[in-house]
Amino acid sequence: MTKNLLPVTANSRRSPLASGIAFGASLLMSQAALGTGSVAVDGAVGPGAEFSNAPNLTEHTFRSPRHTTRYWEAGPVDGPLMIFVHGWPEIGLMWRSQIEAFASEGWRCVAPDMRGYGGSSAPTAPDAYTLKEIVDDMVELHDHLGARPAIWVGHDWGSPVVGALAAHHGKRSRGVVLISVPYFPEGFALPNLVPLIDRQLYPTDRYPDGQWDYFRFYQTHFNQTVSDFEADVPASLASIYRRGNPASAGQLAPSASITQNGGRYGSAHRAPATAPDPALWSSLDFDSLVETFRGRGFRPANAWYLNDIANIAFAHAAPDDGRLHQPVLFVNSDWDAISDINRSRLGEPMRESCEDLSVTSLPAGHWLPLERKTELVQAIRSWLGAKGL
Repeated sequence: MTKNLLPVTANSRRSPLASGIAFGASLLMSQAALGTGSVAVDGAVGPGAEFSNAPNLTEHTFRSPRHTTRYWEAGPVDGPLMIFVHGWPEIGLMWRSQIEAFASEGWRCVAPDMRGYGGSSAPTAPDAYTLKEIVDDMVELHDHLGARPAIWVGHDWGSPVVGALAAHHGKRSRGVVLISVPYFPEGFALPNLVPLIDRQLYPTDRYPDGQWDYFRFYQTHFNQTVSDFEADVPASLASIYRRGNPASAGQLAPSASITQNGGRYGSAHRAPATAPDPALWSSLDFDSLVETFRGRGFRPANAWYLNDIANIAFAHAAPDDGRLHQPVLFVNSDWDAISDINRSRLGEPMRESCEDLSVTSLPAGHWLPLERKTELVQAIRSWLGAKGL
């Protein structure tokens, strides 16, 4: 059953908690010092000392025989658990504002760098980035954190991760928050996305993959895509992270013309010089983001797009056809030309497969957790209260 929450006030403001410190050097030191199975706490990260009511955001590393996960944490260790899962091309620090808000209310908040990102393992084989492998990473991390049922929050590719985890490991989840990308019980994969394309907006003869053309291009031109992004890492990331534009709602998405243009950046094969938007990332957190992609490149992050067949098979192996029995909140991005569910059929599989679904919308583009930091906290807080979570 779908329940529409009351609209959330959209007076976005930049929180003083949004600033941070660069961590590249401390990351390298902590990784060198850690042994298998150890956990490192490198100390507080961010402005907690400047604001007496701000919880400290600390860096930790968990190692298992199969994977290493670097994660950020704030809040009391005995508080209810909330785990934030980022997508492409993000790192755990993107959740800084939400972590600090909920940690100050008594939640134990954790945000991992996902496989291939930041301080976590980055295998070289493309099939190391299937959703099954990534969900197994989260299961190990959850066990390490004590395995109490958690609220799982996902954005972009993080939404398919937390959706799959809730489907395959239902007892680990008290509730699920999906942001910008809805739940697909058959698997988040091109064969399941193409049938839902609005063919009035994207005629098959001109746009066979609709707004998902970028997804196809990553698969068919993988090396070029990686090379184009890596030609100028700061400019690439600055060009990716732009605020949504209300004029884009219901219009052709630029992502539909990637193949026609010969790549995201066309014949230039590199991002144009672009200044980062300080309303999204603080300058120091953006520097940290850039540093991690300079070290890792885009190959591991983009490999997430290469496993449609395995991801569909994993979805089909879920109990009860992937139906979610936990309370689910979907936060829609009104100005997201790719995955807005209010102007497309993309929400249909989610509505049919979630027993207790609530939907709310915020006026934002795809990077909603960064564009509407405070409003997202309000939306999640309202839903948690309504569900008694």
